[in-house]
Amino acid sequence: MFHLHPPFGLVSLRLSAMPWPPAPWFVHAASVLALSGALAAPTVWAQASPASAASAASTATVVITGNPLGRDDATQPAAVLAGVGLTLRRASTLGETLDGLLGVSSSGFGPNASRPVIRGLDGDRVRLLENGGSTVDASNLSFDHAVAMDPLVAERIEVLRGPAALLYGGNATGGVVNVLDNRIPRLPAQGLSGRADVRWGGATQERSAAAVLDGGAGRWAWHVDLMGRQSDDQRAPRHTPVEDGTPLDPSRRVRNSAARAQGGAVGASWVTDAGFVGVSVDTLNNRYGVTAEPDVIIRMQRDHVALAGEWRWGQGWLRSLNARAGLTRYRHDEVEGTGEVGTTFKSRGQDLRLETRHAPLGGVEGVWGLQTQNLTFSALGEEAFVPSTRTRSQALFVLEELALGPLTWSAGARAEQVRVFSDGDEPGLAAPRFGDAQARRFAPRSLSLGVRASLGSGWKASASLGSTQRAPAYYELFANGVHVATAAYEQGDPQLGLERSRHAEWGLTWQQGAHQFKANVFSTRFANFIALDATGSNILVPGEPGDPPSLVPEYRFQGVRARMQGVEVEGKARMMSAGMTLDLSGGVDLTRGDNLSAGQPLPRLSPLRTRLGLEAGWGRWRMGLDVRHATQQNRFGANDSATAAFTTVDLWASGQLGPTGQRAG
Repeated sequence: MFHLHPPFGLVSLRLSAMPWPPAPWFVHAASVLALSGALAAPTVWAQASPASAASAASTATVVITGNPLGRDDATQPAAVLAGVGLTLRRASTLGETLDGLLGVSSSGFGPNASRPVIRGLDGDRVRLLENGGSTVDASNLSFDHAVAMDPLVAERIEVLRGPAALLYGGNATGGVVNVLDNRIPRLPAQGLSGRADVRWGGATQERSAAAVLDGGAGRWAWHVDLMGRQSDDQRAPRHTPVEDGTPLDPSRRVRNSAARAQGGAVGASWVTDAGFVGVSVDTLNNRYGVTAEPDVIIRMQRDHVALAGEWRWGQGWLRSLNARAGLTRYRHDEVEGTGEVGTTFKSRGQDLRLETRHAPLGGVEGVWGLQTQNLTFSALGEEAFVPSTRTRSQALFVLEELALGPLTWSAGARAEQVRVFSDGDEPGLAAPRFGDAQARRFAPRSLSLGVRASLGSGWKASASLGSTQRAPAYYELFANGVHVATAAYEQGDPQLGLERSRHAEWGLTWQQGAHQFKANVFSTRFANFIALDATGSNILVPGEPGDPPSLVPEYRFQGVRARMQGVEVEGKARMMSAGMTLDLSGGVDLTRGDNLSAGQPLPRLSPLRTRLGLEAGWGRWRMGLDVRHATQQNRFGANDSATAAFTTVDLWASGQLGPTGQRAG
């Protein structure tokens, strides 16, 4: 994949190999050596000059998603993609862009639909945000539905691993992904600046381009961006497609995997020394094939309006107030090969978030907040397996911190009210499936307690305990029909209760100059995990006109006892720093999940994964090698099968050509 960024003269090149046969002993051993090198680096490596230390401090990244108090050492593990790191990983979907980060995989359903999976949890357990606001689409309902965000215009992506329900609700049991851009400028701008991104290549022969312009005068700042993307059917090793149990001609293409997308946004802000207030309008149109259905095209449209503001006071009990509101309209039509629309999905959402930070009270600093969200959803057509629904939620949350010597304690609580309404079957329907209109009310509560400790010599430790509750999603309650994309008859349970979990996590980090080491161990126990499990039964489903009925396996949403636990380790060691730099890095992550009620593993979990990387730098030029290996997944339930091991190799290079005050990335 070739990337060109004309305004700043940044050029990058990435070559990715197809999966290799497994070589686990080599990758595992090399990753362990990399981590050991980072942990036990010689003293001469660890010593950094005052200039380099100052430079590192000035470029420190603060993960604002994880801690609204602005701390960069929160107890929750996080990852940030920005600059060259984001450019090299940027893909056509959000899931593919993040896939391979420590603890993060993706629910890939062809090259066009891929949603992030964090520590084995996906769907409504991973919260997707856009500039801190809620996203509205249908990607949580089905794996073949694309996320209505394109990474091409993102400036920065923050990923929180582990429960973040305290700040973002029960839907963040697995973690949070926040995609940040400058569509509502927060800082003043004078003159004109911008960037462009041109991409070509890959297995889909992707051709894409994006342009971002920022400008301003006086107290006004504005933003404009445009993007377009087109790709062909994905190339693949020679295989024999199967349709309705009948083998087709061998092919080297994944049928019906082409896509075309366009989008853009405009935004403006009024900025002062005490804060800002702004508005943005954006749109995204995405037309893509569904690999599971060779003659179905999804035609998706998302329109979004956002308001945001911040006001800071130098005195008084309230020190700052942040506000964000959004209105989103989403629609996608599933177009059959005949040109007729088979099913139409519509969502309309409004969300509001307020955060206020108070002055220190006896050493205690904190943030209080209010969050509301309204979602109206409908699915109309022959493949609609859920009724029209409305979901209303309101929440209050608080996060407080207290520093006592080398320890920093944090505690928080969140109280929610969630109502889910089903419109039931339409009057006079010949074959009713969803019953009468009904409603459910839930009151989730979440608590957390954490501590961070500075141990000296660059070492820091953290620990956290928490309790999280999540209200069932509308489809977990009211689904009842054939889900064509997954070839299953999905059945919800209107009597489901809250999903309840308790979690514990321990972390250890070390940094000396360019050397780093991070390790996290976590465990989550679910008293009521809402799982979609096969019942072992089949449902007789009528066929199309002229076709016989067919048997479809039944899957049912039900509450079970479950446990998830895992470990994440990564490290980096600078092997050379005279004239040129040479860095060795590595990482290992493993997540295990068990359905304790059924006595079998939870489905769709990534196996043990390892990564080994080598990066060299000469001034403004950098190049590197990344080797990733996933072992065979032998832990699966009665209705699943093993997944083969694979190894991928990435070669990349980047450089900055024009005059600039900072290095590329």
